[in-house]
Amino acid sequence: MALAAPALRRYLLLLAQEHLEFRLPFASLIFSLFQSPFWILSVPSEEMARGLMKRTVCAKSIFELWGHGRSAGELYASLKNYPMDKMLPYLQSDSTYKVHIHTFNKTLTQAQKIKKIDALEFLPFKGKVNLKKPEHIFWILEDYGMDPNNVPEEPFHLYFGRWIADGQRELIESYSVKKRHFIGNTSMDACLSFIMANHGRVKPNDVVYDPFVGTGGLLISSAHFGAYVCGTDIDYNTIHGLGKASRKNQKWRGPDENIRANLRQYGLEKYYLDALVSDSSRPIWRKGMLFDAIITDPPYGIREATRRMGSQKEIVKSAERSTENHIFVSSSYHLSDIFFDLLKFAAEYLVMGGRLVYWLPIYRPEYTEEIIPRHPCLKLISNCEQMLSSHTSRRLITMEKVKEFKDQDQNSYLLDGQHMPYRGHNSFREKYFSGVTKRIAKEEKDNQK
Repeated sequence: MALAAPALRRYLLLLAQEHLEFRLPFASLIFSLFQSPFWILSVPSEEMARGLMKRTVCAKSIFELWGHGRSAGELYASLKNYPMDKMLPYLQSDSTYKVHIHTFNKTLTQAQKIKKIDALEFLPFKGKVNLKKPEHIFWILEDYGMDPNNVPEEPFHLYFGRWIADGQRELIESYSVKKRHFIGNTSMDACLSFIMANHGRVKPNDVVYDPFVGTGGLLISSAHFGAYVCGTDIDYNTIHGLGKASRKNQKWRGPDENIRANLRQYGLEKYYLDALVSDSSRPIWRKGMLFDAIITDPPYGIREATRRMGSQKEIVKSAERSTENHIFVSSSYHLSDIFFDLLKFAAEYLVMGGRLVYWLPIYRPEYTEEIIPRHPCLKLISNCEQMLSSHTSRRLITMEKVKEFKDQDQNSYLLDGQHMPYRGHNSFREKYFSGVTKRIAKEEKDNQK
């Protein structure tokens, strides 16, 4: 006889109003509006709900949902129907509690808050109120919509629940780039770094690799979750912490500005394997599945140039000198080639089930799903957009390895002309700056009126 599946319990997730577009991968768990900060989830256990909050930087708190409705009357009726045996363990006479009120898009007076709390007198609270250190915290949450210029008198939705756990929003501040020891022109925002690590499902003892490592911002978030991290970059000065500083009012980088120092700053140095000067188009690794996740932000040609080792006839004589004893020649590296090489590398070097997470720049007027690079060994998991301007954006692409890499997969993207739509990425820089030029011209014209 088959055992019945455990009943899913309902929880309310209170989300931060930041990076809304990255909520999409969780849509299958949600039964609420995409833009709303309140999402109702069905989760097997409280332990799993706590585990979710130990990872997320997108959510503020999670609650065991006892009742909800579109009016106060509906909320009270919903609470009266909630099973008493699930309530009573948290309402005992030897316990302490408090009730907190949270409103979205409206501020209530203290008198209004007290009135709403007093209206819950039908609940069998037997414990003592303790506002400083209560054992149990109950929340009334009210949603007044998304329009700050048209706030209704009464909320659109009301919720009541028992607080379970807070998310990891404090990581955004503690890992802020503003406080980081070693930064570059394209150092990744701390919140986005943790989002990427979560998309990569990074866990303790994983090995995570960034082929465009820069100053190592993406390594830090993965190391925070207990993964061992490494990376490569073509820029000798960045890997060795040399040259001009990116920080305001600082001309040259200091003697200990490097990726290792960044991880040391956060107590994560033990997870740092190494960072090497290397060209991502020419893999240096032995054959085999080496990495649990590849998490990276390739250059788009805007703040950082797209380049690789090698020479072209017209630039042979223009070798770049990085240090007195270090000379290399670089040639242009088309965006489409960057992504082809990245997917091919991921298909070959990721473990089965491992994930590739990377940013893809997009010229929005020409965007279609067909321009997302594909590989037969990789399955597209999610595709989230972050706006950069009215005409450009970048998409966070998450792919999972579902098929072992074979020799015939080496140049699979060349088959059936599939690679042709991707070539549009090569002109992203020109399209980006054409939009900037038009905007400046429009602003100047408006100022003359």
